[in-house]
Amino acid sequence: VNAAESIEAAKISVGSRVALNKQTLAVMGVLPASVDPMVSASEIVAKPTATYQDVGGLGDQIREIREAVEYPLLRSELYRKIGVDPPKGVLLLGPPGTGKTLIAKAVAHHTNATFIRLVGSELVQKYIGEGARLVRELFQLAREKAPSIIFIDEVDSIGAKRLEVATSGDREVQRTLMQLL
Repeated sequence: VNAAESIEAAKISVGSRVALNKQTLAVMGVLPASVDPMVSASEIVAKPTATYQDVGGLGDQIREIREAVEYPLLRSELYRKIGVDPPKGVLLLGPPGTGKTLIAKAVAHHTNATFIRLVGSELVQKYIGEGARLVRELFQLAREKAPSIIFIDEVDSIGAKRLEVATSGDREVQRTLMQLL
């Protein structure tokens, strides 16, 4: 493939989005990756300011979340040394207003991670494959901004009970959940 002299060959790889010359079809520039507006519009905080001191009355829960999320991120060599695989995620359960989001932001603050928040109902889409694509793009965004804490609020909107008699919409929700897992 021909490319303009100003383009570094290392920047072009399989799957890259590029701008082409209309007549010669030569690569004229490398474009940024395409991200769905729903993913890019999710709440992204590079350095949250919330700390554990901001969360009141949840000492036991903070200790458990630190053991499950913070320590594996900050002291991964200890986990490798003893041969323990740290958890890939945690489920925070509780009624609205009990501090789940604040705890997740505090974990992101103390681990110097990017905080990415998305509402689970945004992953429920009308067309087949759209929800799964959003999940893939969300995790791709998290990789680009690594280390990252992904917080999916209202995850119960995509975690419904499976039914034997399901509509195509129900099956799409199940596909999205499977992509998330």
